[in-house]
Amino acid sequence: MELEPRINEDLKKAMLGKDTVRTRGCRAIKSAILLAKTAEGASKELTPEAEISLLQKLVKQRKDSAAIYADKNRPELAQKELEEISVIETYLPEQLTPDEIKAEVAAIIQTTGATDIKDMGKVMAAATKAFAGRADNKTIADIVKQLLAANVS
Repeated sequence: MELEPRINEDLKKAMLGKDTVRTRGCRAIKSAILLAKTAEGASKELTPEAEISLLQKLVKQRKDSAAIYADKNRPELAQKELEEISVIETYLPEQLTPDEIKAEVAAIIQTTGATDIKDMGKVMAAATKAFAGRADNKTIADIVKQLLAANVS
């Protein structure tokens, strides 16, 4: 099922069930979809890849906000962000474990012929495409750096 109709349906259910956390999360996603569709130069429909990218962006924004709130000693606001993350993540594909990412990145390094950190861009391009929403880019980048640095040693 396409993301937008699914969000609209889940939003209705959350509102009827008086689930405030799920309502907040669904509203955030719906708002982001509307902004993406009405952005200048955007097409009227989002591709599945664009939907995943949009959801990942929302999760990253909320993680950053939660960290800032925690640093500023505002745990109640950090908790709201973390609750929204848990709702948004339900619409993302199942996330890979670090060990699974490491194994796939090692295979990508082999196929691309990367030997040192200078080849990170080549590996990241292939890895980002291969993981398509199943892992966040920061984790992928950390693992790529780690494996490429190990190759140099």
